[in-house]
This record gives sequence, structure tokens and C-alpha cells, in this order.
Amino acid sequence: MSGIRKVIIAVVVLSLCAPLWAQRGGDNLKKSLALNVSGVKSTDGQVLMPPLSPKRVPKRPANPAALGEEDALRYYDMEYAGWNAGAKINPAKSPGDGSIGKYVILIVHGDHPWTTAYSNGAKKAAAALGMKIDIWSPNWDVNVQNQMIDQAINARPNAIGVIPINAESAIQQFRKINQSGIAAFGNNTLATAEAMRYMVTWTGPDDWGQMRKLARYLADAMKKEGGIAYITHNPGGSPYFARMYGPRTELKTYAPKITTLDVQSPGFEAPATKQVVADWITRFGPRLKAIFLADDSAQAIGTVDAIKEAGRKDILVVAAGNSKAGMDLVASGDLLAITYQTAEGDGAAVVKAMADFFNGKKMPELGYLAQDIITKANVARFQPPQW
Repeated sequence: MSGIRKVIIAVVVLSLCAPLWAQRGGDNLKKSLALNVSGVKSTDGQVLMPPLSPKRVPKRPANPAALGEEDALRYYDMEYAGWNAGAKINPAKSPGDGSIGKYVILIVHGDHPWTTAYSNGAKKAAAALGMKIDIWSPNWDVNVQNQMIDQAINARPNAIGVIPINAESAIQQFRKINQSGIAAFGNNTLATAEAMRYMVTWTGPDDWGQMRKLARYLADAMKKEGGIAYITHNPGGSPYFARMYGPRTELKTYAPKITTLDVQSPGFEAPATKQVVADWITRFGPRLKAIFLADDSAQAIGTVDAIKEAGRKDILVVAAGNSKAGMDLVASGDLLAITYQTAEGDGAAVVKAMADFFNGKKMPELGYLAQDIITKANVARFQPPQW
């Protein structure tokens, strides 16, 4: 073969392969970075992927566990997990070749209307960022979630995101993803500091901060005195601690005359919550001035039913979350206030973080969703509800 013919063949081959090389490298990155997602909205009309917020992190006490139950710093390693966790272990390296065409898997915690809205937000974000996404649910079973971790690794996606059911189990889960060479992302529910070291980053609500903000709003309405009872989230996960000890530790300093009467964990069925609240009304009588709920849907419905059947109009109720049920109850005056916790934005945030990673951007340790309190005065601004 002559030298000229070899050159011609080489030129032809290069011209045919150029689009593939461009797709894998600079051209795909350029197209990915050019995507404008600022106009993408969630169902309630809010911006789906706004910039995430940082958090002021205090100095860690020498021995948090030695502090009192109502001392906020006792829960330091839960609230600030990740900020002082230490260097990342086997840190994932960004391919730096763009988000378009990437395949990611999200493993959520369980089936729930909130999770449906979360999944819708994640899918909407993935579509806007040119990514393929699968979302799997273990339906609140940590053993099934562990199996899904293995299945996801075998599928060899470009990234795996997990909402851990159990903070301790998360260590093993994220370690396994990390060791497989796949980029791991935490989302929504905080894990332990050790687990955070295996993640690229974590995104989700500042549950502790939101609960403190809601607790102060409630305390002001209570004139900073009276008895309060708590219905918790599922024991074991970070929402359980954040939605009980977040407000309790805040009230200890902000309104020390407010006393805790009882704490119960009846789950997320309205009848079970209704029975607990009815028992409280009988047991505590006029001492019960407020109820703090971990959920603004089924728990809120059961609570309001019990209060109405008892003929009580003096019990103030606040809750975490902003479901349709919760916002309707705020609009009717049955709930004093709830937190704005965008489910769609939560799902979108982790997908956007993955895209930033693929695009070679510097990744923060954690990123928090914006906080807000929904009351009767502003509930219309957050309509229609996401779930």
C-alpha cells in the first residue's frame, strides 16, 4: 500500500470516528454545560433545581454522647454528619465528559406518595440534563435495599444514589458502591459520618434546621409556655432524630417553659395516630397545648380528627412536610404551620449533583434545600401540592 493511500485511509477513519470522540469528550461536555435548567419548575411552580444552601457548622464537642438529652450538641454527629467526617475514602474521580448520555440509578427508601413526587422530580431533572435514570424502591425493607445495592452495582451505571433506610447500614452500602468504582451519592436522609466519606456528596433538606425554625414558630404561638407532645418518624433513621430532638433541643433554649409531655411512634397510619392523640387528650387534659408531628399527611389527619372529636380548639398542631393533606389542613386552620420540603426538588437535587460531577465541577461536602414555613397566610403560594 502506498504512503498516499495510507494517509487517505487514515483521514477517512478519523473523520468517521471524530463524532464518537467528540461525544465522549469535549463536545459532550460543552453541550452539557450549555444546558439551562433554571426555567424547569416543579408541580407547585417553584424552581426545580435552585442552588443548594450551605450550613454554619459549630465546633464538635469532645464527647457529644455525654451531653444531656435536650442539649443540641449531643446530636452533633447526626446533624453535622459529613462536615467533619475526615478525608474521602477512595474518592470518585469525575470523568469530566458531560452529563448527556449518562445512566444513573436511585434507590429510595420505600413506597409513599412523597416518594412518587420525589421520583417525578428526579425524572424531570434527568430529562433536562440529558441523563437516563432508573428508580428502585425496597419498600422500607433494609435487607431488600441491600440486595438492590448489589443489583445496581451489577448494572454498572455511571452513578448510584441512595436514600438509606438505616443510618448504620448506610456505611456498608456506600462502602460497597465506592469499592465497585461507581460514584456514590447520598440523598434526603443523613447517614453516619463514616458513610459520608464514601460519597461524592450528599443533598437533601436540612431537617434539623427546619424543625428548629418550625419549633420557634410554634413556641411564639404558644407564648412560650405549655405542654407539648410528639409523634415521631420511623425510629432509627435521621428524620426520627431530627424531627423529635431538633424541636426539643431548640425549645429548651428558646422557650424553656414549654415542657415535653410524651413521645410516641405510631407509624404513618391515621387511625393509629388518632388513638394516640385521643389518649393524650384524656390523659393530659388542658396541659396539652401543642402537638408536633413528623408527617403532615396521615399523622396530621388522625391528629385533627382526634382533636375535633374531643371538642378541643386550643391545641396547636404543626408538622413536617407539605403534602396536599397538610396544606389543606393549614388552609382550613386545623394545622398552625408546616415546613416547605420539596419532594420533587429533593429528587432533582441529587440528579443535578450527579450532572455537576460528570461535568467536572467542584463538589461540596453537602448541599441543603431551601427552608420555608407554610402558614394560612402564604399557603396559596405553594399550590398546587406536589403530592
